[in-house]
Formats: sequence, structure tokens, C-alpha cells
Amino acid sequence: MNSLPDSLVLRDAMKAFFHAYQAFTDKPDEILARRGLARVHHRILFFVALHPALSIKDLLACLDVTKQAINTPLRQLVEMGLVTTGTAPHDKRVKELRLTEEGRRLEESLHREQARLLMQAFAEAGSDATDGWLRVNRAMSELSRPAGQRL
Repeated sequence: MNSLPDSLVLRDAMKAFFHAYQAFTDKPDEILARRGLARVHHRILFFVALHPALSIKDLLACLDVTKQAINTPLRQLVEMGLVTTGTAPHDKRVKELRLTEEGRRLEESLHREQARLLMQAFAEAGSDATDGWLRVNRAMSELSRPAGQRL
């Protein structure tokens, strides 16, 4: 029988999710704070690392934010020499984003901290739990964003 979780199970799931997210972001937040950066900067670095030559338009879609919301943190990353902007070869009107060498090193250090935590948790939980966790997270992501806004 496949029934929906009751209210207490949902509360427990939410509590676990909040604490897990806190653990997932604690060390990266410390690393970012030493440079005067925040999570929004991390999200930009993450997606630019994941998709080199990402256009600003596609970054906005990835993050589901407005151009105004991303303007200041993106400008800060460019001014700090962590991200570069250039024109796309296929269309000079399109601005592409790339990590600089320093930006790549920073993003890798943030990635390493989060990957270490995930690998430990996945090893402890086992492959069935890991597969279930991935399905739940993908489903939440799919449910919360229109199809055209996924990268």
C-alpha cells in the first residue's frame, strides 16, 4: 500500500531537510565569508562551473531570478577576478560567463566540502537511500519550476 506521509512524518522530513541544508552550507559559507561573499555568489560560481560559457540569460533561468537580482553579485565576482564575461562567438549580443583560474579554485574548494559531506552521507545511508534521496530532490525541483527553466 502506497500512502502519503502523515503530518508528523512531513514535519520530521522538513526538520531533517533544514538541518541537512545547514550542514551542507556551513563550511562553504565560512569560505565565502572570508572573501566577503555569500550563497548567491556560490550559486553563480556553481552554475558557471557546471556550464562553462553559460549566458547571463541562462544563468537567470537556472537561478530563477531577475537580472536586477543577479546584477550586483555577478558584478562583484567579475570585479574580484573570479568570473569573466565575454561575447558569444555565435552572437555578439550574448554575454557568456566563465570562471577565471582563481574562480575555478574557489568553486572547487566549495565543491570539495559539499562533495565530501554528500559522499559520507551516501556511504552511511546506502545506495537505496541515495537513489530515493535523488528522486525526491529531483521531484521537488521539477514541481517547483516550469519546464522551460531547467538546466
